[in-house]
Amino acid sequence: MARSDGDSVHFRVGTSELTMRGAKRYDLSDPYHLAITMRWHHFFLSCLAIDLAVNLIFALLYHLVPHCIANVRPGSLSDAFFFSMETLATVGYGVMAPSSTYGHIVASAELTCGLVFTALFTGLVFVRFSRIKARIVFAKSVVVTQHDGAPTLMIRLGYKRAGSLADAEAHVTFMRLERKPNGEMFRQSDELKLVRNRMAMMVVGWTVMHEIDPASPFFGYSPERLAASDGRLIVTIRARNHAAGAEVFDMNLYHPADIQFGVHYQDMVQRIEDGRIEADMRKLDLVEPDARPDATGTSR
Repeated sequence: MARSDGDSVHFRVGTSELTMRGAKRYDLSDPYHLAITMRWHHFFLSCLAIDLAVNLIFALLYHLVPHCIANVRPGSLSDAFFFSMETLATVGYGVMAPSSTYGHIVASAELTCGLVFTALFTGLVFVRFSRIKARIVFAKSVVVTQHDGAPTLMIRLGYKRAGSLADAEAHVTFMRLERKPNGEMFRQSDELKLVRNRMAMMVVGWTVMHEIDPASPFFGYSPERLAASDGRLIVTIRARNHAAGAEVFDMNLYHPADIQFGVHYQDMVQRIEDGRIEADMRKLDLVEPDARPDATGTSR
């Protein structure tokens, strides 16, 4: 959810709040993007406001020239407004009708405007309803633990639909502040090499893993160093929803407080008595301490 404050825009990426100065919350030069990204109640309220404004403008045009509409009470702006509503909606009850050339011209212009407004509104509603939500959920914490004898960074993802995703692909980027030899601070960004960055079929979830070896950009980082360098992880995932035949995309951002060392995720998938597999998505965020007290994932 973004909000505007003068020439600044505040919005959230993952759990982090960002501020952009010189940016616009509502870019009227790109109304399509604005219409499909706003919340549903804002969308309907905006459409209602536009509809009322257009009807009021045409009602004033009818009201300017008396007797251009038959059966309208003299000086009644409300009658003109309701006639405008009926004309814009192409209803035409027949009680009120244009009675002069001026009235026919304005009514014809309003009919054209109503057809365009109906087509645009219908198209935007269809686009908003037809967009496929990814329904991919990210664990609240990243864990750094021992895996197969090596320190490993893990990020658990879940899929909250009764189905599967195909050809899933994940990327993890490590961003942090570093100091140049001249003392200037800059933000370094490196993509972490994953143990496996693609999955043919993602049913319940996926634990994305990066082995922290000496060549890793994450090598040597501790919770204190992460906090000092404002180290953040950006996770993106792209996959295909084969049932809908559409591509889905999602992303999340983790800041230093979200990266836990010396813990691992609790198992959320188990085989029950009759041989079926049961996945408990309520355990997606749950972690527990490593058995080894030194399994922090930092270089030693």
